[in-house]
Amino acid sequence: MTTLLTPDDLREIAREFDHTWHPGRVRGLLVAGSGLTLEVPGWEASEVVPLDHVLPIAVHALLGHDHTITLWRREDETVLVMNGRLHLYQGYRPEEVVAVVRLASLLGAEVMIATNATGALDPEMAPGTLVVVRDHLNLQGSNPLVGEWGREFGPQFPDMSNAYDPELRALAVDAAGEVGFKVAEGIYAAVLGPSFETPAEVRMLRALGGSVVGMSTVPEVIAARHMGLKVLVLSLATNPAAGLVARPLSHEEVLAEGQRAAERLRRLLGVLVERIFG
Repeated sequence: MTTLLTPDDLREIAREFDHTWHPGRVRGLLVAGSGLTLEVPGWEASEVVPLDHVLPIAVHALLGHDHTITLWRREDETVLVMNGRLHLYQGYRPEEVVAVVRLASLLGAEVMIATNATGALDPEMAPGTLVVVRDHLNLQGSNPLVGEWGREFGPQFPDMSNAYDPELRALAVDAAGEVGFKVAEGIYAAVLGPSFETPAEVRMLRALGGSVVGMSTVPEVIAARHMGLKVLVLSLATNPAAGLVARPLSHEEVLAEGQRAAERLRRLLGVLVERIFG
């Protein structure tokens, strides 16, 4: 049965994780979006830990998400990879959605690289485009800093002016060029879901300045910045948003585009990991 997660619970979870898995120096956290598989080139995939072995919550199956944490090791250093995330639309509380981000920070992580699958709000943006996120619109109606969580682990009113680290964004653009493809830069509009947006909502999001739309990531970014992590987010535009094409939208289309983009994302992450973690 799911229990109410508290800041003290999370501190104890971090101590237990460190005692059980001995991650050494945790350099960062990678978060995989729908249909995306993340590797850490040059590092060795070690233990794969089921998420419900770490957090005291019921983990609900979701197509395209493998709810585990992989420890990628290099000597005494570790990068954690969250293979599939938790979403507000699944009924999770905000503190549960961001628990792995906070866990990684308590273990010493200084950087979070998150990926996600999105709908393109720009009709000129082709499916398969990788977007380096430079800002977001939080339209999910919640925030992971509400209540006691805003008084723990960081300032209650954290500045979000540069939530998406400018240096990491520039690095991602350069790295993409090195491995042979271009990326776009844009604004991520976060909605609650799980229904896809209506054509009218898509027009509203475009008018607000959104480039892509998704149902995740922003709670993780807020929690990461609250705890002082540098953040890079890469959005894969898997499909045009509603009203931009005549056909209905489907989750299967999202997953299929993620599989097609896997090799480009792997090459890009190879360069980013080497530049960020040395």
